Amino acid sequence: MSGEAAKRRFREIVLPHLDDAYRLAKWLTGNGADAEDIVQEAALRALAALESTTPLKPRAWWLAIVRNAALSGIARRRPTVELDDTLVEPGPDPEAALIARDEGLRLARAMASLPASLRETLALREIEELNYREIAAATQTPLGTVMSRLARARAALSKILKANE
Repeated sequence: MSGEAAKRRFREIVLPHLDDAYRLAKWLTGNGADAEDIVQEAALRALAALESTTPLKPRAWWLAIVRNAALSGIARRRPTVELDDTLVEPGPDPEAALIARDEGLRLARAMASLPASLRETLALREIEELNYREIAAATQTPLGTVMSRLARARAALSKILKANE
C-alpha cells in the first residue's frame, strides 16, 4: 500500500477522533501533558499500521491504539494521578458554576480511585460512548468481561460517591 493511501486513511480515521483520544488518554493517565504525548505516540503508531491495515471499526481501533500507548506510558513512568480543576466551564450563575465544579472534581476523584481496568471501561462507555462490542475490541477483552467490569465500576463509583456525601 502506498504512503499516500495510509495518509488519506489517517485523515479519515484518526483526525476526526483526536479529541476522543485525548479525553481517553487523560482519564487513563490523569495528566493533560502526558495525554498529549500519548496521543502523539498513538498517532504515529496508527499511521504506521495504516500502511498495511484497514480497520473494520475505525474509532474502536484508534482508541485501542491510544489505550495501548497509555498503558505503555503508565508502565514506563508510573505517574501519580493529578486532578484537573477545569472539568466544568463556568456558567452565568457563579454559585451554580462552583457547585458544578465541585461535583465534577468529586466525580473525578471517585473515578481516579477506581482500579485502572474499571476506570478505563467506565470512561470508554460513559465518556467516549462506545458500545460494549467496541469496548471489547478496544481493550481486547471478552464481551462478558466488559459487561462485568462496567457493572462493578458503576457499583464501586456509586459506593464511593455515597460514602463521600
